[in-house]
Amino acid sequence: MTIEIPRPILKGAKALVTGIANEHSIAYGCAKAFREMGADLAITYANDKTRGYVEPLATALEAPLFMQLDVTRQEQADAVFARIGQEWGGLDIMVHSMAFAPKEDLQGGLLDCSAAGFGQAMDISCHSFIRLARASAPLMKNGGTMFTMSYYGANKVVPNYNVMGPVKAALEACARYLAFELGPRHIRVHAISTGPLLTRAGSGLKDFDRMLAEAAQRAPLGELVDIMDVGYTCAFLATPLARRMSGETLYVDGGVNIMA
Repeated sequence: MTIEIPRPILKGAKALVTGIANEHSIAYGCAKAFREMGADLAITYANDKTRGYVEPLATALEAPLFMQLDVTRQEQADAVFARIGQEWGGLDIMVHSMAFAPKEDLQGGLLDCSAAGFGQAMDISCHSFIRLARASAPLMKNGGTMFTMSYYGANKVVPNYNVMGPVKAALEACARYLAFELGPRHIRVHAISTGPLLTRAGSGLKDFDRMLAEAAQRAPLGELVDIMDVGYTCAFLATPLARRMSGETLYVDGGVNIMA
């Protein structure tokens, strides 16, 4: 069957991108790639502190919708999706790109992780994806694509990744189950497992510079990935060219994951 592909390939698509903190964010790479391919953007910021970094990026990307979204506050999420419904009437793409754990729990071993810290990490880094998917699905009337961001430490032990390993493992499982539940509605769901990137979230990990150096040395391609590598992968997966792909955990890491 021949697929008719518009040019640019995402022209007219409506994309919600959450989790941009600054120009180094994975979510920003996704937003930029979607925009290059013609999508219209709804961009969120977490709080007043990050707004100053995110608003100029949203303006440069000509995002018609720019809204606050702290995923721990349901009223803000309700407002975001209400506005999307009112102004766009639908949604085609949703990106969830956020992770958090209290510093003392993140930098300590899993054995010493507090119940409160573990719960907060699961809520913000994992269950928030389910909440955003639940709100996005009714707006994806003609199908759509949802993304969340993971890391190799979800499946293999990475020293110093600590509590985020189990949390990301749960997140990848959620992506698979959501792909199953939303498949009949032609909504596809993917987890993108990126190589280590110099982002604000990544910098909170202990010995993160060493993780970056080791990844570059181990990668068959011999170099680290960047946010646009992740963005272009998501843009491809959101197009009709990937219409039969769902529930995948896709590695965008220069091949590090294949190495022993």
